[in-house]
Amino acid sequence: MGRGRLKLALNKIVNKISRGAESSSPLSLREETLLKALVERYMAEGQPVGSKTLSQDPSIPLSSATIRNLLGLLEDKGLIASPHTSAGRLPTPQGLRFFIDRLLTVKPLATNQIATLRTAFITEQPREELLHSASDLLSKLSSLVGIVSTPTAHQYILRRVEFLSLSENRVLVILVVNEQEVQNRIIQADKNYSAGELGQAANYLNSIFAGHDLLDIRSKLLEKMCDDKDQLNQLMQGAIEMASQAFNEPSNKKDYVLAGASNLLAFAETAQSHRLQQLFKAFTEKRELLHLMDLCVNAKGVQIFIGEDEGMDLLQGCSLVTSPYQVDGQVVGMLGVIGPARMPYDRVIPLVEVTAKLLSVALKRS
Repeated sequence: MGRGRLKLALNKIVNKISRGAESSSPLSLREETLLKALVERYMAEGQPVGSKTLSQDPSIPLSSATIRNLLGLLEDKGLIASPHTSAGRLPTPQGLRFFIDRLLTVKPLATNQIATLRTAFITEQPREELLHSASDLLSKLSSLVGIVSTPTAHQYILRRVEFLSLSENRVLVILVVNEQEVQNRIIQADKNYSAGELGQAANYLNSIFAGHDLLDIRSKLLEKMCDDKDQLNQLMQGAIEMASQAFNEPSNKKDYVLAGASNLLAFAETAQSHRLQQLFKAFTEKRELLHLMDLCVNAKGVQIFIGEDEGMDLLQGCSLVTSPYQVDGQVVGMLGVIGPARMPYDRVIPLVEVTAKLLSVALKRS
């Protein structure tokens, strides 16, 4: 799916959510009541829901004939459909979207879930461990797939850089970023530098760039490389060239941490071999999921993507519930839950929202 289509999909969702309760409902109260009961039954059981089943629901004080007539109206409006003749009805993606936007009652997190989340984030941890903790908790508490995108490069603040000489003109670059995170990478230098020369080069770079984020450093390095080389001695030129390699690699890397993919086996609609292959391929290739999560960054609060409703082949039969997390008031990434379209949104939405807030606080300490 192209980035343009993903943007259209995001705009579609944002527009729907922003309209929310402000617009009048296209359904009568009886139609809304019936649709709500049908969707809730489908989400609990994963099977088509028949008129007889609905007529036995105490929350629907309607006759069987009235229920059948209302089901016909809902089907005409594209909100429910029958998988085959004489079967019960299922909500369409449009019907599920209507239910989420207008009829869903979100439940507060259970006390024990809140305690589990707070305990997990209360101790100081390196940034990478925090991301894994968040993903694991989302998966564990939802019994679905937890996903957390890694922070953008603007939140990697350089504390110190060191160079160590390796064989064949290779140099090990040690980057200490933020407070305690260490990143290592190997670069190819244009000559063999002594330990003393590498120490001088590191001191030069630390004196200029310590405390700056990596994207800013990269742009300043490019400026310095374009300066009059007569103003820089050979060692400083080499330091800048080595740093341009070292700082370029981590800042462009985007990734996410995934947990609980095997949970999809518990749902018939995602346990089919071709669906699992498609989803696991998406998890492995990452590109489209990262595009989707990047687009969520500019949206406020929890966002819900239903695959078919938004024309997303990637999420066919599935939904993605996301929320941004922040550092110092700036959105740096997204986290969320992936699962079948009939996931329990009433529990997943507050879980995603609370986890994002707790991760934001924990990252500020890390």
